[in-house]
Amino acid sequence: MTVLPFVEPADRTAAFPRVAEHLRGGGLLAYPTETVYGVGSRAVTADIGALSALKGRPEGKPFLLLVSSRAMAERVGLFFSPGANVLAEAYWPGPLTLILPGGGRLPDSLRGSEGGIAVRWTAHQGVADLVAYLDEPVTSTSANRPGGPPAPGVGAIVHLFASAVAAGQLLVLDGGVLGNVPPSTIVDCTGTKPRLVREGAVPRTELHARVGRLAP
Repeated sequence: MTVLPFVEPADRTAAFPRVAEHLRGGGLLAYPTETVYGVGSRAVTADIGALSALKGRPEGKPFLLLVSSRAMAERVGLFFSPGANVLAEAYWPGPLTLILPGGGRLPDSLRGSEGGIAVRWTAHQGVADLVAYLDEPVTSTSANRPGGPPAPGVGAIVHLFASAVAAGQLLVLDGGVLGNVPPSTIVDCTGTKPRLVREGAVPRTELHARVGRLAP
């Protein structure tokens, strides 16, 4: 079965062992988040390459990581500057992605042009619990083709990535149809002051209202 229910707590818990086996075998995963559906993999070079091929991702555009705690981000070597500290305390778990320096234990293919790695502690409880169960970060990118809108539900995902689903390469977690929520806001924290890269679910005005002078 390539589509697993992922709405009720019991369904989520039942899915965890199957997802873990699939990912550790090099498979890819589609899953709901607090913003849009994502597709991802384990944070290893071969699986990231397979995800890039699935998406038709341009070279040099890395994926972000989902973690289930700040401690998990630190465990893979990511470093929190004073600005990143304040932003993480204000918005994690939630729809704010931080680009952080460090991450020497992670593949270089995750590193952007600024030298950092994008990471978010997801507020989707089911996915956060899954990442905690796996005990390692999962890569994430919106479930769409480049330039297209994110898929709102599993029907669109199965249509977009039909061959991967049919081949058993892509396992889909059915979290229902998601609302019209923007993707996460992205802030670069690799420099001396945070810099807004993409305004999304957390508006710039809210960032300034909550964290003041350390906001991008």
